[in-house]
Amino acid sequence: MGSYILRRLLLMIPTVVGIMAISFAVIQFAPGGPVEQVIAELTGQGDSAIDRIAGGSDTVGSAQQDFGDSISSQYRGAQGLDPEFIKKLEAQFGFDKPPLERFMNMMWDYIRFDFGESYFRSVSVLDLIVEKMPVSISLGVWILLLSYIISIPLGIKKAVSDGSRFDVWTSGLIIVAYAVPGFLVGIMLIVLFAGGSFFDWFPLRGLTSDNFAELSLMGKIVDYFWHLALPLIALSLAAFATTTLLTKNSFIDEIRKQYVTTARAKGLTESQVLYKHVFRNAMLIIIAGFPGAFISAFFSGSLLIETIFSLDGLGRLGFESVIRRDYPVVFATLFIFSLMGLVVGLISDLVYTWVDPRIDFEKRDVG
Repeated sequence: MGSYILRRLLLMIPTVVGIMAISFAVIQFAPGGPVEQVIAELTGQGDSAIDRIAGGSDTVGSAQQDFGDSISSQYRGAQGLDPEFIKKLEAQFGFDKPPLERFMNMMWDYIRFDFGESYFRSVSVLDLIVEKMPVSISLGVWILLLSYIISIPLGIKKAVSDGSRFDVWTSGLIIVAYAVPGFLVGIMLIVLFAGGSFFDWFPLRGLTSDNFAELSLMGKIVDYFWHLALPLIALSLAAFATTTLLTKNSFIDEIRKQYVTTARAKGLTESQVLYKHVFRNAMLIIIAGFPGAFISAFFSGSLLIETIFSLDGLGRLGFESVIRRDYPVVFATLFIFSLMGLVVGLISDLVYTWVDPRIDFEKRDVG
């Protein structure tokens, strides 16, 4: 197993480099880069990114401060800007170097976890990500825990009682939960329970209340989950439905196999057959889906929910950075997420061997 882990770790290097290289190449052909956006703002041809993205709450970065304030009055309304100024602006953003050199410099910095500074915010990229991380961690951890803790036992129960009234009714509810988009559920919850048309029981902004520091330990715990209750319900329904149906189908498939019949013929109880034999094999497909569920829960599935419930997490940060062409933030988050996805995939493989010791990755080629 040691050599397998080493091979997987070594394979992460070309994989991450490949992901970054493809993304970097695509970005080169994307119109409206940071230089173009600053020029558009200076010449009055574009909306302020600060107003468009964050309602004026963010601080304009060094490029716009250094150049915009000094020459905006000189060039605003003109047919074009001084080519010398444009060259200085390109140098400010690092676009005066060839693409290959910029990519190599970026990767060298990222290997050392030096992600630089945001183009349009006066803060380092790493500090910005750390600032947004609590929201995404809170949503991601609890979504995963809720979906797996509830879905796996429910899926097993549905598999054991396949075709019963319990199975039919719960399947109907699960299909409805899967079909309704999470953002629509979030809006419905706001209307019903967060000061919409009916009750005003839950808050709509942030992870904690303004007086959080003054609360007791139990008060802080209650306040924290009070703020998370509605976003978690809205986010977890689809994941809950998917994992439940996947668990049920996996267990049904295993229950119908010959080794289960043999185990029953040997006199084993249903509980022994289910949890000593079926469980180990049926859980492999659930484990296989964990890396995707992990990445989705933490980073890719919460943009609309964060927006609806005014939570400032990584989902909104990534979206705003793409819209603003804040490349240091875009590439840094892509690098971190890709690396985390590969690490979680390796962990899933190790869990495979723990659930089913018959699996031996040492005898298989890494592909």
